[in-house]
Amino acid sequence: MIGSLNVDLTSTVERYPKMGETIIGTDFRQNFGGKGANQAVAAAKLGGSVHMIGRVGTDHFGQQYISYLKEQSVDINNVEPVTDSATGISSIVVTEGDNLIIVVPGANYELTPADIDACREQIERSNVIVLQLEIRMDTVARVLDIASDKGITTILNPAPYQDFPSDWWEKITYLTPNEHEAEMLMKSSGFRDEFMDKLIITNGKNGIVYYKNGQEVFIKAPVVQAEDTTGAGDTFNGALSYCLDQGYAFHDACYHATYAASLSVTKFGAQGGMPTLQELKQFMDRLQSKSNEVNGG
Repeated sequence: MIGSLNVDLTSTVERYPKMGETIIGTDFRQNFGGKGANQAVAAAKLGGSVHMIGRVGTDHFGQQYISYLKEQSVDINNVEPVTDSATGISSIVVTEGDNLIIVVPGANYELTPADIDACREQIERSNVIVLQLEIRMDTVARVLDIASDKGITTILNPAPYQDFPSDWWEKITYLTPNEHEAEMLMKSSGFRDEFMDKLIITNGKNGIVYYKNGQEVFIKAPVVQAEDTTGAGDTFNGALSYCLDQGYAFHDACYHATYAASLSVTKFGAQGGMPTLQELKQFMDRLQSKSNEVNGG
């Protein structure tokens, strides 16, 4: 995983405030987040061998994060503290099972193309590389160059959305936008119809859609009681990368990742609900048993 490490500062409210309005929140929590680290933890909790490349500050948040990733069995040899910037943070407001998020990148933008070159040997040993757009664009570009040269599977989660150079399309194996990001991607100057089969579009509680020979393939998400949707997309990406690394067929990888994301929203925090492989299997088995009962199986 190559990407961001943020500390999530999450406030829960009964409703979103209007412009200029101050309201009283009902809860506050501090959690570890950032799309890069979220996706790394999601894959590691499923049992994947995960190496994280990123940057934190030398502040207390950064020290806490490095210790935490070690506990989650994520290799942090290439997660380095920098003195010039504070650890990135995400300010999250949660209400009615949904959220709004503001990201301040901080140390995440200190990860440079030169740092990627220094990690090249580790990158070239990877089976799957996952990227997001919470780090510098030239850094992402350098990773894609290396991965493309070596034929390594790459997953780009294009969030937060930014226009990227048209030559990236040829180098990326899969893109995992949500429905809003997908709309912008398909309007971008570099997009061509032949790239449709690279898209895996997440659509919250409705599941996902991917394309095979230009035709839509839907995977419906199971119905769950959502506690917090923060990190659901990151769980999907982490689980997808784990499944592809383990040799799952593409459809099966998407199917398992969809169910992992659905299970993740039943608990609070971006990483708090990310399932282990055993938890995911038990969840899927329970749903299958209920389906069999309903269908008289």
